[in-house]
Amino acid sequence: MNATTSPPRATPPERIRFKLDGRSVKLDTRIHAARGDLADLALAGVLFSAHYARAVELTCVAAGAPVLASDTPKAQAVSELLRGESFHALDVTADWAWGFCGHDGYVGYVRRDALDSREAINSRIVTGTAPLFSAPDIKSPIADYWPRGARFAGEAEGDFFACADGYVHQRHAAPLDDLASDWVAVAQAYLGQPYVWGGRGHRGIDCSGLVQVALGQCGIKVPRDTDLQREGVGSPIAPDAALRRGDFVFFPGHVGIMTDGEHILHANAHWMSVVIEPLADLLGRLAADHADPILARRRIGA
Repeated sequence: MNATTSPPRATPPERIRFKLDGRSVKLDTRIHAARGDLADLALAGVLFSAHYARAVELTCVAAGAPVLASDTPKAQAVSELLRGESFHALDVTADWAWGFCGHDGYVGYVRRDALDSREAINSRIVTGTAPLFSAPDIKSPIADYWPRGARFAGEAEGDFFACADGYVHQRHAAPLDDLASDWVAVAQAYLGQPYVWGGRGHRGIDCSGLVQVALGQCGIKVPRDTDLQREGVGSPIAPDAALRRGDFVFFPGHVGIMTDGEHILHANAHWMSVVIEPLADLLGRLAADHADPILARRRIGA
């Protein structure tokens, strides 16, 4: 299949018997695929739905694809898929696929032409942006630009990785399992990128997206949104403990990463960019609306 070929339509699951005891539970539909007419088959027995579907795993073949709240181009973006990330489709129409992202279970709608058959991914982009060459030659036309964290199935060919879409220079990529260890350094690679609600690094990024991709490139999976990260990232820091490099500080609807004991790295709507600034400056801006702006401080490791 190529990017212009329609992905397979999810087939109805075989008949499965299950029993619901008591009332159907209320689930967080950001991370549980359930809507008025359809639910993920994995929720059968937990949530009552008129219809269930078994997810079909697809791969994002666009450099970046917004995950939207509804099936209209003007809908709000709730997240973003990067090239090579998986999407588990439960309902596919002529223009849209509804389902959930493979890396964090986040639910939404993705343009159908951004998805294709599942790929056996083995490489990832490790620079800020990687040109996709049309031939194994740095002077060849550029077919696309892939963002940091994009994934692909590549085979070494001289100085390049050959893939279905073109050629990526080996200076710009690494094996998928060649993980970073310093999430602060990874996050710093996004400095200057514009703040974009729902973004995860393709032309823009938001605060929780920055935390998620920085940790993800270190092999640490965390949820998508700040309230979920506040409970799912590391452990609480003791109230009397000083902050240090790599700590996470949570605010109402916001999160940042400490680069040392006094400075915070974050994607934010004040500067409309990824910046490093004194934590005291951020707290000063928030003080007008919040008596105690810090909701939580979390640390990964001892």
